[in-house]
Amino acid sequence: MATLTLEELAATLAPGQPIAGLDLGTKTIGLSVSDLGRRLATPRPVLKRVKFTQDAEVLLAFAAKEKVAAFVIGLPMNMDGSAGPRVQATRAFVRSMAEKTDIPFVFWDERLSTVAAERTLIEMDVSRRKRAERIDSAAASFILQGALDRLSSLARAAGAD
Repeated sequence: MATLTLEELAATLAPGQPIAGLDLGTKTIGLSVSDLGRRLATPRPVLKRVKFTQDAEVLLAFAAKEKVAAFVIGLPMNMDGSAGPRVQATRAFVRSMAEKTDIPFVFWDERLSTVAAERTLIEMDVSRRKRAERIDSAAASFILQGALDRLSSLARAAGAD
């Protein structure tokens, strides 16, 4: 099970299963995880990228520790909606991860997530140096929070039927 839509994920998740958010960068991977009720995304420490095999091992250890049921990974689309080289790299990363795990991945449009994360950190008066350390996990939280909000909306719509 490599990739799912958010709607497909909503149909397969059991209650109490957290999901993780990923902001895949060239040097780091920003991480966040939801609470068991899947209402809030909480940033986790950034993973420094080394090479894929080691990155995958660390990511899967994180998933096992947090009992993650799925990953929501930011898809860095261009502002005009086109897919550039970073989108291709993200899709390749997910294809490679699919060979190592059965945990599903959901792509989430991450346009402006880093901008929003930076703006929030500035509003919190976080220093420039600390912002640089936290920005990727903050962006992962924005990505995950968007997906959690959509999951909540889907659940409400299903309950209304």
